[in-house]
Amino acid sequence: MTDHALLLVNLGSPASPEVADVRRYLNQFLMDPYVIDVPWPLRRLIVSLILIRRPEQSAHAYASIWWDGGSPLVVLSKRLQQAMTKEWTSGPVELAMRYGEPSIETQLKKLSAQGITKITLAPLYPQFADSTVTTVIEEAKRVVRERKLKVQFSLLQPFFDQPEYLQALVDNVRPHLEQPHDHVLLSFHGLPERHLTKLDPTGNHCFKDANCCQNASPEVLATCYRAQCLRSASEFARLMGIPEGKWSVSFQSRLGRAKWIEPYTEPHLTELAEQGVKKLLVMCPAFVADCIETLEEIGDRGAEHFKEAGGEELVLIPCLNDDPNWAAALNKLCERAPLML
Repeated sequence: MTDHALLLVNLGSPASPEVADVRRYLNQFLMDPYVIDVPWPLRRLIVSLILIRRPEQSAHAYASIWWDGGSPLVVLSKRLQQAMTKEWTSGPVELAMRYGEPSIETQLKKLSAQGITKITLAPLYPQFADSTVTTVIEEAKRVVRERKLKVQFSLLQPFFDQPEYLQALVDNVRPHLEQPHDHVLLSFHGLPERHLTKLDPTGNHCFKDANCCQNASPEVLATCYRAQCLRSASEFARLMGIPEGKWSVSFQSRLGRAKWIEPYTEPHLTELAEQGVKKLLVMCPAFVADCIETLEEIGDRGAEHFKEAGGEELVLIPCLNDDPNWAAALNKLCERAPLML
């Protein structure tokens, strides 16, 4: 049976580290209403102000981690795509980016032209957020509606607590934990608090209680990004046998003045150094492929910040990338993806 395609979707990247390409990418990314969730006129104003200086700053950051083959995120995602062709036997495996190229629209039209009518849509995000998973779903729906494609989707569900994902993390990280270290930090991508509270089905969960996310009910856990991150972290630590006090969680990549979920990674790096942590291992379980947020924000700037605060060494643990164990795990997750109604 070869008529059921798999479409992997990651965030995306500028076409190059040139300022013009970075500006184009940031404009598309930030103008997504699921990313900056305010009315269009205000969003346009905010993004226009951001685009005055941010593209040049980001271009410098991209240039510092750019590979000969292109953006690390895109290169690694393509490698995962190739690894998945050996695992997914139901049909072709394609890769799309939510922002930049190859676009979701390009790839859906390509698959439709091949006569494919069944597609498993696989957003490569372990934890759920509107700004990652929902925007992928809505873009796929838009393309099908506007291009009048006859496609039936199955949807890879957030896999933050799935045994296959957690075991892939354990297998990936274990060799690094066997080296001498003082502490393990799990740094997740941040979100504005309002992205969580507006999805809270109870209306009284998020941030009303210091322990609310650790003790989230199944109803809340289904859409609470922070609760899902904490669940991923605690399950990983349990499987690895890391004692309490030897691991912690933080959230990185803040943008703008809105209140974001805490604790923030940069101040937490300072706290760890001041507490006597000398060798710090950092992993980024919100990402399945290394990118600017891991390589530059943590591997470069984070390491420098940690040393300035008194630490001696920050070791960035690579993401799952195209590891064969991860490809096999992802295939199992995709195989049981339910139909998207």
